[in-house]
Amino acid sequence: MAELYLIKDLSRISGFSVYTIKYYLKLGLIKEVGRFPATNFRYFNNKTLEELASIRQLRKKDKSIKEIQDIIKSNNNKI
Repeated sequence: MAELYLIKDLSRISGFSVYTIKYYLKLGLIKEVGRFPATNFRYFNNKTLEELASIRQLRKKDKSIKEIQDIIKSNNNKI
């Protein structure tokens, strides 16, 4: 069974602030896996944690957000 996380849990586990996660969502760097209809809460999974870890590594290599967007877009096109 896949792990599901609320944005606050994702923030706590990943070390990114809720604000940063929402910013990355807005830019399309990460995606929610679903929303609970009654509350409209976003849900994320382990893949999102992996994507955030990748973003962190790219930022440590001084990649800009635009460069990261291009890398993610390029990787998605290969799938």
